[in-house]
Amino acid sequence: MVEQTNVHDPALRFEDVPKEIVDRLTAAMVSDSLDAAGVRGQVMHARIGPVTSGSRAIGRARTVRFEPSDQDGPDPYGAAMDFIDSLGPGTVAVIATGEDERTAYWGELFSASAKGHGAAGTVCDGPVRDVTKVRAVGYALFAPSFRPLDYRARMQVVSMAQPVECGGVPVAPDDLIVADEDGVVVVPQAAEAEVLARAIARATAEGNVLEELLGGASLREVWERWHVL
Repeated sequence: MVEQTNVHDPALRFEDVPKEIVDRLTAAMVSDSLDAAGVRGQVMHARIGPVTSGSRAIGRARTVRFEPSDQDGPDPYGAAMDFIDSLGPGTVAVIATGEDERTAYWGELFSASAKGHGAAGTVCDGPVRDVTKVRAVGYALFAPSFRPLDYRARMQVVSMAQPVECGGVPVAPDDLIVADEDGVVVVPQAAEAEVLARAIARATAEGNVLEELLGGASLREVWERWHVL
């Protein structure tokens, strides 16, 4: 919870924020900052969480959408390979499946390739697989469940770099994704400057708040001084 009225720079973008501050931003901070900016409904379903405890991903969304299909062909993974090869440093792959559970949509080799391209992580609203191997790769993957089934002749890519809905939240290409153990948050580009300004202010204040609380200050006293909880 945070109450802030900071004036923000309307030109502020994620790329302008120093890494040492980015490293302090959390999904909870960003979610509270969205609320304070009047932008609600931006947190994906609670069942979407990290495959590996402690994972964190923050970056620009790259979107792909799957739909059911029993068609097979000579290049069944071509579209997915093109998508992964399009990922750049710091991007977050957003896999929209309509929350379909009939197959897995991501696994070890996709993770290895995405990591090799410098991607920050992947968020998927359907199952994933190769969990132990993904953990060994050290890639930040967020999903609701696991399933060993290949998507070949069961699902197919129907769009890339287009607006999607993932985990109950609309996601447009280049929206800011913040994912950690608390969940996955989507910051629309139109609200990015204000939300970042609020989140940065909160990250700056929280160090002082924590120190005061550990020093014995009352919650009421700290709230009245910083308006951060």
